[in-house]
Amino acid sequence: MFDLLINGLQIVLAPSTFLLLFAGTFIGVIFGAMPGVSASMAVALALPFAYAMKPVIAIAFLVSVYCASITGGGITAILFKIPGTPSSAPTTFDGYPMAQRGEAGKALGYSLVASAIGGMVAAFAMALISPQLAAVALKFGPSELFAVSFLGLSVLSCLDSGNLIKTLISGLLGLALATVGMDPMLGIARFTWGNSTLLSGIEMIPVMIGLFAVTEVLKQTSKPKKIDAKAETGPGSSKTKTVLPSFKDIWETKSTMARSSILGTVVGILPGAGATIASFLSYAIEKKVSKKAHLLGTGIPDGIVAAEAANNAATGGSMVPLLSLGIPGGNAAAIMMTALVIKGVQVGPLLVKTQPDYLSSVFGSMFITNIVMVIVAMMIAKVFAKILAVPYSILGPVIVMLAAIGAYALNNNTGDVMLMAGAGIIGYMFVKLGYNSAALVLGLVLGQMCESNFRRAYTLANGDMVSIFTKPITAIIMISCVTMLVYPMIKPFIKKEKKA
Repeated sequence: MFDLLINGLQIVLAPSTFLLLFAGTFIGVIFGAMPGVSASMAVALALPFAYAMKPVIAIAFLVSVYCASITGGGITAILFKIPGTPSSAPTTFDGYPMAQRGEAGKALGYSLVASAIGGMVAAFAMALISPQLAAVALKFGPSELFAVSFLGLSVLSCLDSGNLIKTLISGLLGLALATVGMDPMLGIARFTWGNSTLLSGIEMIPVMIGLFAVTEVLKQTSKPKKIDAKAETGPGSSKTKTVLPSFKDIWETKSTMARSSILGTVVGILPGAGATIASFLSYAIEKKVSKKAHLLGTGIPDGIVAAEAANNAATGGSMVPLLSLGIPGGNAAAIMMTALVIKGVQVGPLLVKTQPDYLSSVFGSMFITNIVMVIVAMMIAKVFAKILAVPYSILGPVIVMLAAIGAYALNNNTGDVMLMAGAGIIGYMFVKLGYNSAALVLGLVLGQMCESNFRRAYTLANGDMVSIFTKPITAIIMISCVTMLVYPMIKPFIKKEKKA
């Protein structure tokens, strides 16, 4: 392992490679902070720069872009409630309330430290037990992946325990929206009503931008929030700056940090899962097991740590099957594999044995990027934070404009801008009527993965439902799901029984 670390550091700390890695980190944070640019899109945009590089350096460069883009998404999620990447959506739950209280710098500090620690845990896991982890991932077939995605949906019951029925209805609405588009098995158009834009389904990023950013602007516009101009680190102050938490502060979140980093690494390894599911799932588990579960969503550091540590750990996890088996763990990993294939590199199980430099460079790149990223993100966050000093009468329209650009940039399609606007109006109605926008997003994110994996499992089992749910891994995960879904409903009755 130490040979791997030393070799990786030798590769990435060579002056020319380090400069490229620094540039990749800078590009990644900028792309990640831009609404509408997902992590995989950031890697795709950086791909042309990698053509002229040597294969080992190219993979290190692309890894730095990938890791940094996930972190960059948290900056706008905290400052403006605009998730830069889908995996940053849970960061808004606690990050934005902290920013509203005048603790934007503190929230950004926790976000950066959690991102760095999560990424490093995944990097070490990749270096230590990459082949073993890849072997475990291969045991996950369609039924197990369905169970994992269903586990993510079981979060619904704890997103807003005080309004359970409306939260479940919101989640079901998200699942219904996930059925729009082409049938994943039969290739037949569903609920598109002849509209070609809907053939690719409801785009997640415009919906999230609308539900979070546009809804917040509408809320602030209809009921302007008074901001304390004297607050040195609050919104509206030009002195807002990133404040890294002390060791004592980090130690207080050690349990959340450890759980989220490990969970993110495991979820990242699973094909098709990725950082978005990792961050939602991590946040959900914290709502169940954390001692501060009742405070999550009100603006506490644990919520930010749960989301950011998990989504960054997932970046390392997604590299495990790519390097060990030649199977990409996600969209960004698939783009990196394409870059290697173009360079003439034969990816597969023998790559690690015959050319260990690739594993070393990825490990070294992730390790160094997670350190450099904190410094780069602090500089970029400082620039973004200055925008908060602008009066909301100007800032609100600017946010809407950025949101519209982000939605349009996704496919160069005005239909996505209209979708974002519609989602913003629906999100505002949700707020007024007491429904839950986060539950709708969760249903939309996980709906297609749930459906496609369940139908594959059903087909492979020849319609035998018993054989699907009696597989050991599937059964254990499904029992956990049912427990998480049912417990909040029976919890009041259990309390009454105890009092009686």
